[in-house]
Formats: sequence, C-alpha cells, structure tokens
Amino acid sequence: MSSSDPKISVRNLEMAYGSFVIQRDLSFDIPEGEVFIIMGGSGCGKSTLLRHLIGLKEPSKGEIFIRGENFWAANPKQKANIMKSMGVLYQSGALWSSMTLAENVAIPLNRNKKLSKNEVNEIVSLKLALVGLAGYEKFYPSEISGGMRKRAGLARAMALDPDILFFDEPSAGLDPISSKRLDELILELRDSLNTTVVVVTHELQSIFDIADNSIFLDSEERTITERGNPSEMAKFSSNKKVREFLNRGEV
Repeated sequence: MSSSDPKISVRNLEMAYGSFVIQRDLSFDIPEGEVFIIMGGSGCGKSTLLRHLIGLKEPSKGEIFIRGENFWAANPKQKANIMKSMGVLYQSGALWSSMTLAENVAIPLNRNKKLSKNEVNEIVSLKLALVGLAGYEKFYPSEISGGMRKRAGLARAMALDPDILFFDEPSAGLDPISSKRLDELILELRDSLNTTVVVVTHELQSIFDIADNSIFLDSEERTITERGNPSEMAKFSSNKKVREFLNRGEV
C-alpha cells in the first residue's frame, strides 16, 4: 500500500439486523494519520458501523479494506493479524475491576507477545505514562476517576502499538475538563505517532475540536447524507438535518 492509499476503505456496506436494514450503500475512505468522526442522531447505526470496522459483526453486504486488505474476506490468521494492529477504547473503558491498571494494560501483551515479565512491566509503564498515568500501575479502576479509567483503557488499547485506534463515545460520562483532556490526548497521538483515529461520537465540542473529516449517518435516509470537515459542514452544508445537528437545532 502506498502512502497515498487510504488506511481504511469502506465500499457499498450494508448494515442490518435480520431483514431490518439500518444503513445501506456506505462508501468512504479514511486517510492515514487522520481523526475521522462517525456522527449522527441516536439510533442511526454509529456503534454498529464501529462493530463492523473492528471485527465484531460481519456486515450483511459490502467490503471493508484495512491497509488494502479485504478484512472480512481474510482467512482467520490474516484477520487476527489485522486486528492486532488496531486498538479499541470502549465507551465504559472496559477495564477488569479485579485487576490493577498495570494488569489490565498487560493483558494484550501477555496474550500476543513472548516477553519477559520485566519487558511487559516496562511497556506497561510506558503506555500508562503516555496517557498521563505514570505511577498508577498498582491502582485499581475503582480507585481512580472516570476520566482516568478512560485513559487507562486507552493505554491498554495502545499496548500492541496499533497504528489505528477506534473510540466509542470517548467523552460519555466525563466532565468537560476530563473530556477536553482526552480530546487533547487523541490529537497528541495523531500528531506524535501518526495514528489513524476513528471516533464514534455525538459530542459536538469534541467533534469540532478533533475532527479532520467525518461522515453523517441519517437514520431516515439510512445512508451517508453528508461528509467532510464538521466545522465547514456546520456553516455551509445544504442538508438541513446536518446543520441542525451541528448547530444544536439552530439553523
């Protein structure tokens, strides 16, 4: 794959539960090193699309290419290798409450790498430091704030040095300051590591602060009805629904 090729390509994707179609004819590209937002109103299928992209749910139609490889057509070994190069931060952080932060971050390392205990500990400390949690290795999730749990979840998502990170509603449940800090961290990862970032969110401030590009999923049209930079879409989109969404109902 050349540097000009997209990191992720989606072609003619259809999302459905049984005979009920949620979205159809979805086609878009995500360039390398971009923060890409998947947005839309409640029930439009944002999280379902994320599940297709990270390998948790097979689409009913269409194709997803990761670095030029057809993700869902790959054999199990190829698909597993693709998934190892992707990190996911789930909405809740998804940390094991019975494990320390260090033990949580070490899970993917212990499962996928043949490393000594000291090597694992070094990597874990580095990842926690990258998200501002140096010195918190022995803390349990219940002993830290919601924002810190999100950052610990991000440290675990980064454990295997993925070049693609997926975020599911990263600001959900966070106060404005914690949300802003997480947004700043996302931008730092993009800029310092050239990480490609895909974010599912409806939080407008985050959308405007971090997005390079985006798509808008319409629950009535059941397809993408607008795409581009959200700040420009808020001002210039000819789609009334998009303008209302991005301007809190004021057009």
